[in-house]
Amino acid sequence: MTQTTQPPIRFDARVAIVTGAGAGLGRSHALELARRGAKVIVNDLGVDAVQAVVDEINAAGGEAVAHNANVTDEAQVKDMVDQAIVRWGRIDILVNNAGILRDKSFSKMSLDDFRLVLDVHVMGAVVCTKAVWDHMKEAGYGRIVMTSSSSGIYGNFGQSNYGAAKMGLVGLMNVLHIEGEKYDIRVNALSPTAATQMTEGLISPQALDLMTTQSVSAGLCYLVSDDAPSRLILCAGAGAYAAAKVYETEGVYLDPAEQNAEGVAANIDAITDPSGQHPYVQGFQQTFKFVGKAADHFGVDLKGGL
Repeated sequence: MTQTTQPPIRFDARVAIVTGAGAGLGRSHALELARRGAKVIVNDLGVDAVQAVVDEINAAGGEAVAHNANVTDEAQVKDMVDQAIVRWGRIDILVNNAGILRDKSFSKMSLDDFRLVLDVHVMGAVVCTKAVWDHMKEAGYGRIVMTSSSSGIYGNFGQSNYGAAKMGLVGLMNVLHIEGEKYDIRVNALSPTAATQMTEGLISPQALDLMTTQSVSAGLCYLVSDDAPSRLILCAGAGAYAAAKVYETEGVYLDPAEQNAEGVAANIDAITDPSGQHPYVQGFQQTFKFVGKAADHFGVDLKGGL
């Protein structure tokens, strides 16, 4: 581990919205952003819980206001963003943290529960991001974090709805990173593990003691800082940090006679060989690679491009 002296990460004059901030990770995020100078809109459906977080921030010398918008309601979210613009004149940071669980095995899960989880996690993030996007474009600055999960990146029994939603947010991040780049809107994903209401009863008390929300919020603050990366999936939990990345193998070109199920089966070891794999940042990179392999096979000159 490399230890270096870094300048303090501050958010003075920055304005942040944190959804699902009445408890757990959202509360921790809001408190840490405020401690570092950000003005914070604390959002959640629980009126008392949100006000308690706001009171804690203000009592410590920070500045925060409460808003109880349902993240899936466009009108309520617009009102939340409008209030931030009226009060502070800007929106710099959006932390899409709001979420729910409806865990069951897929065979026992109702479609209503599947839709509800996708609606809150995915559409909630979409609605909130849409509401701040043009403000950030106009300002030429924005930092947005999607809250993903190892349940989506890797899978977890009983969480098909949650996993689908959390991986969907990675796809949303990938595209918004591309579209926001020229406006200095940086979009990242946080994949957290922490002791919250969502993990209560699932993990031993000894393990829960190690899984502090503060250690996850440290990663969150980096992802929304001035020098933040973009399109990073940062995994954080129990004071440990890692990056999750999607790689594509180099793959192979099959002769036309082999371009069938049997040909794929016969060459699956070469297709899945990890040597020479690459992380891609745009979907067209895969297209260029595949067409390039075919062009090489047929001797087609693509110097002029596709």
